[in-house]
Amino acid sequence: MQIRQGIVLIWLCGYVIMSNHIHLVVQQRDGKLSDWIRDFKKFTSKKLLKLILENPQESRREWLRMIFEYHAKFNKRSGDLQFWTHDNHAIELSHPEMIESRMTYIHQNPVRAGWVEKAEDHLYSSARNYAGLNGLIEVDYW
Repeated sequence: MQIRQGIVLIWLCGYVIMSNHIHLVVQQRDGKLSDWIRDFKKFTSKKLLKLILENPQESRREWLRMIFEYHAKFNKRSGDLQFWTHDNHAIELSHPEMIESRMTYIHQNPVRAGWVEKAEDHLYSSARNYAGLNGLIEVDYW
């Protein structure tokens, strides 16, 4: 899946969505990866905050609003609410062995958390794609 946002073209090779963080393995062809991360966080935070705070079925809505407001107080760039932390742990994967190691690491997150027995059983993971199962998001196999 090629994602074109401005001039940055990204290939999504792997992902895992956990309850409090995500892992992405992406390949960038042009532009700055930091620009893409900034834009990704900005876009997704707006969408996710709206989904959470405007959903009448979300029983934790007011508690979550309080958490988002609390964290925004410590960062002037956040406005009134902060969804994502402002740091990330980008690692350049320059060799196939590094890519394979990192993919294994992220795919094993739900297993280590005790959520599933096998990585491909986690619905929100590209481990499904790599196991030949239907994944929620199309990936670019490395």
